[in-house]
Amino acid sequence: MAAVQPVWSRPLTNTVGLPFLASSVREGRRIVLTDLKACGVPENERTDVLLVVSEILSNAIRHARPLEDGGIRLMWRVFADEIEVAVADGGAVTHPRADRPPFAALSGRGLGIVDTLTDSWGSEGAGTRQQLVWGVVRRGSSSPGGSG
Repeated sequence: MAAVQPVWSRPLTNTVGLPFLASSVREGRRIVLTDLKACGVPENERTDVLLVVSEILSNAIRHARPLEDGGIRLMWRVFADEIEVAVADGGAVTHPRADRPPFAALSGRGLGIVDTLTDSWGSEGAGTRQQLVWGVVRRGSSSPGGSG
């Protein structure tokens, strides 16, 4: 994982509040996919971004608490050279980390997948009432996920 932090001070392109439910992963993917298509993002890049969205949303719902409003927030921005995605939740007891589970493990690969597909990823606010987990997918042929 690179030490690069996204510049979240730039205005957010898109933000959507979702219920703190497993079904929100599918809904979040659908919303982001619609926007990526409208922005002309190629299918191979959309695939990487949607997998990152799925993993960080799933992890938030599985391991964290909801925000004070009872939901979760999905954010994304599309730039010429990268696509940034983030999920805000109500925080968790543990700090998000990419594990290398045993071959036969049934879970634990989500942030490892995020680490593979993103140029950088990280979290802010671990152990607080609001945590942000983000990832930056590089666009074009230099993508770590093989896009382009």
